[in-house]
Amino acid sequence: MDIAASVLFLSRFQFAMTTVFHFFFVPFSIGLAFIVSVMETLYVVKKDEVYKKMTQFWGKMFIYSFAVGVVTGIIQEFQFGMNWSEYSRFMGDVFGAPLAIEALAAFFLESTFIGLWMFTWTRVKPAVHALFIWLVCIGSSLSALWILAANSFMQNPVGYIINAKTHRVQLTDFGAVVGNKQLWYEFSHVILGALITAAFVVAGCSAWRLLKNKNVDFYRKSIKVSLIIGLVACLGSIWSGDLQTRYLVDNQPMKFAAMEGLDKNSKNGDWTMVAGFKDHKKTWSIEVPKVLNILTYHKFNGPSIKGQEQVNKELKAKYKNKQGDMNYYTPTRTLFWSFRVMAGSAALFALVAIVGLWFNRKKSDAIVKQKWFLYIMGLCLWLPFIVNTAGWFITEFGRYPWVVYGLLTIADAVSPTATVGSLLFTNIVYFLMFSGLGLVMIVLSHRVLKEGPDSVNPDGYAVEKTEDSSKADPYEMGAVKHD
Repeated sequence: MDIAASVLFLSRFQFAMTTVFHFFFVPFSIGLAFIVSVMETLYVVKKDEVYKKMTQFWGKMFIYSFAVGVVTGIIQEFQFGMNWSEYSRFMGDVFGAPLAIEALAAFFLESTFIGLWMFTWTRVKPAVHALFIWLVCIGSSLSALWILAANSFMQNPVGYIINAKTHRVQLTDFGAVVGNKQLWYEFSHVILGALITAAFVVAGCSAWRLLKNKNVDFYRKSIKVSLIIGLVACLGSIWSGDLQTRYLVDNQPMKFAAMEGLDKNSKNGDWTMVAGFKDHKKTWSIEVPKVLNILTYHKFNGPSIKGQEQVNKELKAKYKNKQGDMNYYTPTRTLFWSFRVMAGSAALFALVAIVGLWFNRKKSDAIVKQKWFLYIMGLCLWLPFIVNTAGWFITEFGRYPWVVYGLLTIADAVSPTATVGSLLFTNIVYFLMFSGLGLVMIVLSHRVLKEGPDSVNPDGYAVEKTEDSSKADPYEMGAVKHD
């Protein structure tokens, strides 16, 4: 057994498992913060108690997802010191700045106002209370911005020098890191994906409850708010996805060629709809003429598009002195199918949102009668998590074999002290921990749904006073004496 190869594989598997699980909850909580903010704003404007109940009910799920997201985020940070110490040593100067801002400013803003929002429902004016959740929403989006600033540097390094003595990157231009084009394409796509995730979870949960004929007015309004946000986010994600994909043609041509299944250069712009692969080469395919030109250049004719073999030759020539004779092919099959899952799902979500809003229009009860559609919308509840994972696969596998594009390979980033035994043990522990957290999240969410909106405490998330709880008050029981 090749120990070095096993350490690398197990380190990569552990990081992938941690990040995928963490990424189930982060987009969901970012998107749900926005949807809950819109619901509370509607309550402030319309004075309709249903919107207040919607805010508190869906806010419970937001709090659960935020809590699990924080726990998994902390576990993820352990990885950098445990398994990727060479990466941390190389990237620390650049990686530290955005992460520090994220923790000290964005996360501080987010966590502070979550507490204020949870426990001040009857203590401040409704408009001030709504401001709290909007600040939470802004804080969670800013958190994503700074995390993605670090990730974007790894995709497209800018504003740095390599210290010849320490062989580490040193930040020379913070403005270049913030103005990185990769950051703004990635950020817009992630935020819109987060809105889609939360929108279709709310719509899907509501659909399952409508099938039970529970709280019809409440869930119909929830579907209306979520699907309007979901539809706008779908259209926005198609636009931002197009910008990001065309940016890759020059910035990361190997990633683009793998996403489109191009092993050789494409002169006619034929688009591969589906294909089979052996390594990076196509074994069969169904192709549509000219469509790749339209997707890449927005016109029928354009310059030849580079295939993976051509890009590999160019990268070998560019990095010959640094990396010897290594190849630069990415996992083609993973990128090709992940891209089709992501793009196809965006179209499906948009169609479901349009049909759902039509069935749910005012003075029509079609949404309740069309049970086949409620089942489809209910199943869409799970799809955004698969789509987010596919998007993450494209972003991260697409820069293979680099962890920092053009500067540091994945193999060079792994900790020299990591062992197969320690990685096997921590992989098992993390898997059990994530399974437990996922199960807790599902059980709590199901319980909230089953109890329904009528179970929400009028005082928000404060503990409701009962006769028994007042008896347990230590002051009333005389446990604490006043002077």
